[in-house]
Amino acid sequence: MLAYAASRPAVVDRKPHPNAMLAIIAVHVALLAVVMSARMEFQRHRPDPPIVVDPIPIPKPPPPNPAPHPARPQPGPTAWHDPMPVPLPPGPNANPGPTAYDPGPVDPLPQPIPQPKPLPTPHGVSSGALLLTPASELKPPYPSSKLDNGEEATLRLKLTIDASGRVVAVDPVGRTDPAFLEAARRYLIAHWRYKPAMDDGHPVASSEVITLRFELNG
Repeated sequence: MLAYAASRPAVVDRKPHPNAMLAIIAVHVALLAVVMSARMEFQRHRPDPPIVVDPIPIPKPPPPNPAPHPARPQPGPTAWHDPMPVPLPPGPNANPGPTAYDPGPVDPLPQPIPQPKPLPTPHGVSSGALLLTPASELKPPYPSSKLDNGEEATLRLKLTIDASGRVVAVDPVGRTDPAFLEAARRYLIAHWRYKPAMDDGHPVASSEVITLRFELNG
């Protein structure tokens, strides 16, 4: 046992040197850089693939249009001329007369149709009275007492018109406000004029019923 133990190699505990480790790492890094640069150089000088060009066929030009055929003339209507009458030789019983074409008697020009004259107006026609006062002068003034209160009214009035066409009386028909009635009476007697009614061609007195409105916005 002692002899065997003496002949065994002694195990030496060696510690790695840091400089050696750095040198080994540097060598590996350098080898890796050389390999990468060689690979990149190989890829850089790789030849480009050839360009393939596909020829495009040129379309053929269209055939020329055929020349149009000239239109054939269509037969048109044939003009028909009446032959001139050929005079026949006179027979034994024929009356002598012109042998040329006789168109016959020519119609005279149409005469204007006389217009009927208006009939005269017969006398003795009756008619009612006709108002002559213009529309701008028909409205009487608004009563001041009703204007302040804002009141409105609609009057039905009977007018008496004499033979000269003047209004001589204004009477209410139904219930009427006195203020509106008085304003209407004064104005109509002073301003309204009529063409008098006619009876048998003579002016006569007449009467008529009207509706008169007093409106603030009228």
